[in-house]
Amino acid sequence: MTKQGLVLDGGTGRELERIGAPFRQPEWSALALMEAPEYVRTVHDNYIAAGADVITTNSYAVVPFHIGDARFEADGAMLAARAGRLARDAADASRDRKILVAGSLPPVFGSYQPDRFDPELAGRYLDVLVDGMAPSVDLWLAETQSSLAEARAAHAATQASGKPLWLSFTLRDDIPVSDMPEPLLRSNETVKAAAELAASVGAQAMLFNCSMPEVMEAAIETARSTFADLDVDIRVGVYANAFPSQQGDEEANATLTEVREDLDPTAYGEWAKRWAASGASIIGGCCGIGADHIHRLAKDYRCF
Repeated sequence: MTKQGLVLDGGTGRELERIGAPFRQPEWSALALMEAPEYVRTVHDNYIAAGADVITTNSYAVVPFHIGDARFEADGAMLAARAGRLARDAADASRDRKILVAGSLPPVFGSYQPDRFDPELAGRYLDVLVDGMAPSVDLWLAETQSSLAEARAAHAATQASGKPLWLSFTLRDDIPVSDMPEPLLRSNETVKAAAELAASVGAQAMLFNCSMPEVMEAAIETARSTFADLDVDIRVGVYANAFPSQQGDEEANATLTEVREDLDPTAYGEWAKRWAASGASIIGGCCGIGADHIHRLAKDYRCF
């Protein structure tokens, strides 16, 4: 495609649950990767069939926070490699169009918890994921980054690979946008500072994910304005979640959060139109958003 929009896939965990894969907390989406990888392949196939241009490796939960230290030490490299191969095989099976594989690099100490960040351990965990997935992926997607420190660690872990880096940040969504002077990350660092970091490390794209749709437009506009001031060409994207405001992963690692009733595929599509109008050229779905949402995006919003 030219500079028209790219459609990113949706949430892996909910799609695994929907199709009947082994699924529980705390392992979350990693359980199917360990016990029934054929379901992971089916999820990738479902998203490609729905119209996604980019599919994401099922590696978000391949961290000690979800699978435990002992299992990560013993099997982390193998599981990362498996996640990469499953996505690569699904992408290569597409005959009618090119599908990109994004290697998911999660916040390794749990989502929405910048205070837990340990740079030494983060580097060690991320190296396992990068080494395992590098042969299979087209680009790196550092997801749900709550702080600049998390994003810097992702850049450090991937820069030797020679593959593009997309940085995706999660935003504060616990207070109305009107009450924030400017959009903020979960760490209370500014989106402007995150955009400056993305430019300084040569990121190919900057996205916002795992936050409510209501906070995305202001972040898009701030990122685009910052990039214009810096005279850099960096794509901006969004893949919001379908949950109420999430403030910590402790509970999310033990239970499943209920999806908002007001974010069906049609309603999510209306948000996507607004993000596209604000300048987002990569749009997908995150937690709670499955292949039905992606089908609507691909069908109605292919040309943003």
